[in-house]
Amino acid sequence: MNLTYERRRGEIETYFDRTAATAWARLTSDAPLSRIRATVREGRDRMRTTLLDWLPADLTGRRLLDAGCGTGALAVEAARRGAEVVAVDLAGTLLDLARTRIPADVAKRVSFVPGDMLDPSFGAFDHVVAMDSLIHYPAREMVEAMTALAARTTTSLLVTFAPRTPALSVMHAMGRLFPRGDRAPSIEPIGEASLFRRLEDSLGGQGWSRLRTRRIESGFYKSQALEMVRR
Repeated sequence: MNLTYERRRGEIETYFDRTAATAWARLTSDAPLSRIRATVREGRDRMRTTLLDWLPADLTGRRLLDAGCGTGALAVEAARRGAEVVAVDLAGTLLDLARTRIPADVAKRVSFVPGDMLDPSFGAFDHVVAMDSLIHYPAREMVEAMTALAARTTTSLLVTFAPRTPALSVMHAMGRLFPRGDRAPSIEPIGEASLFRRLEDSLGGQGWSRLRTRRIESGFYKSQALEMVRR
């Protein structure tokens, strides 16, 4: 990948592994939250449910990559369906928390691994899910990452992106008002039509097509799910 991807990857690792580790642990638990953060939790829950609904009900014998797994909620649900899950994240702190939360009945089917989700050493997969782990990259870098993942995926590639909307643009601008040390890595709003054209150019000739998409909005959470399938 190019230098833009590598630089942003470093910012994401620092933020989630150090700056926001405690806040993220609380967000992904059932602890009480402020009104704003509660909308983010609700939106993330709805998004995770959407992506899981797009996967087969029975994943027995399937290998799944949870790319940017965070504290492991999606990985656990995929494992409960029988999948062998490789759950990758840059933030070792979040992975440590994920290991403490995983139920004993699925622990053997989930491998939590620190590292870059694009690392080819993880091998090939039937399904790849990247929930809100590519939203910090511009369209070009996002499509390059999806193309790299698709090369090692046999069936479906489920990702989310930040749709370019007036509301999201306002929130993006407001984020610049926070002190630099308190800022999360910026989200990169992407135009839907432009992204789809880029994906068709990059993946269409490799047998991939867009099956469905769904936007989730919940207060301060705004993200759009996209399913690509290999024909």
